[in-house]
Amino acid sequence: MAPAATTPAAGKPTRTRLSRAQFEERLFRVLRWVVIAFLAAITIVPFYYMLLLSVKSIDALLLDPGSLWVSAKDFTLDTYRNVMTPTEDGGQGFTRLLLNSALVSLGTVLLTLAAAVPGAYAISRLKFFGGRQVSALFLAVYLFPATLLAVPLFVMFAKLGLSSSLLGLAIVYVAQTVPVSIYMLKNYLVTIPYSIEEAAALDGCSRLQTVRKVILPLAAPSLMATGLYVFMIAWNEFLFALLFLAADPGKWTVSLGLAQLANGIEVSKTVLMAGSVVLTIPVVLLFFAAERLLTEGLTSGADKS
Repeated sequence: MAPAATTPAAGKPTRTRLSRAQFEERLFRVLRWVVIAFLAAITIVPFYYMLLLSVKSIDALLLDPGSLWVSAKDFTLDTYRNVMTPTEDGGQGFTRLLLNSALVSLGTVLLTLAAAVPGAYAISRLKFFGGRQVSALFLAVYLFPATLLAVPLFVMFAKLGLSSSLLGLAIVYVAQTVPVSIYMLKNYLVTIPYSIEEAAALDGCSRLQTVRKVILPLAAPSLMATGLYVFMIAWNEFLFALLFLAADPGKWTVSLGLAQLANGIEVSKTVLMAGSVVLTIPVVLLFFAAERLLTEGLTSGADKS
């Protein structure tokens, strides 16, 4: 085995050569922080500028649109009052839009999980002919563009009388989110050992009781992650909301209201930015709340095992 370092000549300083592994470790350590800083900058800076414009008066924006700071005299919350005030009182009526979006998104999450949990369990646990192909088919369906399904779904729901309904819109979202939800949940359920279900069966649990008392608690982190993903899709979706709810402004979602602000000539950019912040903040808060719940779910699962 070669010595770690050679004996230096008299009068010359010792020079230690870095091995290739040490060099790569130091390089990737630096590059990791560079990439993190870059991703943080391209994510935080646009949101910061959007938040800055939403609390700045329109006069200050026109005088110095490139400023990255707002002074105390230019700070205002009138834009948010305008956005949240009902349309009957001269505002943009985002309070109603937020409520509509919340109802549609929460309904989509509940309906999607109610359909995806049995489907994911069947694919991951039950053996039947074509099970692997069915699993791949669910993901393939999700890859189809939404525009291909928009017109057929609209015609079908119009015949059912659900074309201008929040419930109908939630059901349409379920058709979009169930395939990928089943695929996500299936990938987690296959990691749960069969021995746990066998032990529950020996204790007298039926398959339904095993799913309710054993599988679902263990899959809580995956359920939360899938629910958050579905909520974000339903909250930000625009195409189907426009197609189904355009004729009834009282049932518009917040994405439609924001598009109306963007197309309005008489609406200032500061009000538009305030509407964008109102659209973004609930998703950001829900993400941080879900992240905490995910950590708690993982920890509690480890304590029970």
